Amino acid sequence: MSALTRRQATAIGATTILNWALLATLTQLSGPVPPFLLTGLAFSIAFLCFFAWSLARRESFTAPLRQAPSVWALGVGGLFGYHALYFVAQQNAPPANAGLISYLWPLLIVLFVGLLPGERLLPRHVVGGLLGFAGAVLLIGGDLGAGGSALGYGAAFACALVWSGYSVLSRAKKAVPTSAVGGFCLVTALLAFACHGLFEVARWPQGIEWLGVVGLGLGPVGSAFFTWDIGVKHGDLHLLGLLAYATPLLSTLVLIVAGYAEATPLLALAAGVITLGMLVGSGALVRRKRQATPVRSA
Repeated sequence: MSALTRRQATAIGATTILNWALLATLTQLSGPVPPFLLTGLAFSIAFLCFFAWSLARRESFTAPLRQAPSVWALGVGGLFGYHALYFVAQQNAPPANAGLISYLWPLLIVLFVGLLPGERLLPRHVVGGLLGFAGAVLLIGGDLGAGGSALGYGAAFACALVWSGYSVLSRAKKAVPTSAVGGFCLVTALLAFACHGLFEVARWPQGIEWLGVVGLGLGPVGSAFFTWDIGVKHGDLHLLGLLAYATPLLSTLVLIVAGYAEATPLLALAAGVITLGMLVGSGALVRRKRQATPVRSA
């Protein structure tokens, strides 16, 4: 993976946002499958794809799994911890409220990256992150309501901390191969199945719902974690954090195209604010301004 340039790794990581944009629509397509069962099925498919890929390339699928306990704790804690906390939040607070709080993670990534060696937190990063979050508020805020418990809101905030922490700490584990994510997917699937057995009543996918489950395992709950790993370890993590705010926007657009949601004027406003945040945070506006400034001759 060392052969990748920073720009290439960032581009690979950015494809994750496109993948996650399909999460809500594929979840709708999968039907009323219990959350932990759905998680177990999707991560199982992700692991099977990794296993098949390793066989096709005649590579050992066990070699990348020989990692230190701290690496396993980070990987499994990030993948399983995020989803478990997200489900607790969704079940104990209004979904829109919980979703908005949990979506603090891109802003936290932007802020936390400045703590890493060799990284700097610039004012434009903070302004861009705040604009991105403001866009998310506009996008989700129309459905905000009262109610919920301290458990639900606490889990939502913990959810944001876990995923931002996982993403930033993964940066410090550059030596760990991305293929190790395959092992994290397997353990996450096993833990999800265990939680399903303890807390849920089985309701397996039926008919076309399997397309949604398979789609999740191949994309937003599968390959997305591999591409995200490449991006956060070798790409521009500040920029990836800012780009992540496009996820709820793109997700809403996909839901509209699929017929699960309706277009509103608020969507256009949110799109403008999120886009402005990404342009400010990435420094694109500054670069354009400099390029437009004429050079004075001596």
